[in-house]
Amino acid sequence: MSVAAAKLNYPHITFNPEIAGGAAIIEGSRVTVRTIAGYYQMGMSVDEILATLSHLTASQIHSALAYYFDHQQEIDKELAEYSDVEYWKTQVKQHKEQETE
Repeated sequence: MSVAAAKLNYPHITFNPEIAGGAAIIEGSRVTVRTIAGYYQMGMSVDEILATLSHLTASQIHSALAYYFDHQQEIDKELAEYSDVEYWKTQVKQHKEQETE
C-alpha cells in the first residue's frame, strides 16, 4: 500500500466539536495543534514548548508537530486567520452587539 493510500494515525491527536470549533487538539486537553505550530513557528524547541505547557508530554508535542507537518497548509491558514487583528475586532463588536439585544 502506498503512503498516500495509507490513513495516517496521530497518537494523542483528536477532534471535539465542542472544543476549539472542532480543530485538531491534543487529547485530554484544550490545546490545539495550531497552538503548538504557532510556538514552533516562533522558534520554540520541543523543550521550550514543554516548559510553557508543562501539563503536556514530549510525545504529545511530537504528535502535534507530526500532524502539523502533514497538514501544514491548512494549519498555517488557520494561524493566519486567528492572528488577524481586524477579524478579532469584528468578533468582539458582534459579541457586544448580541449582548445588548
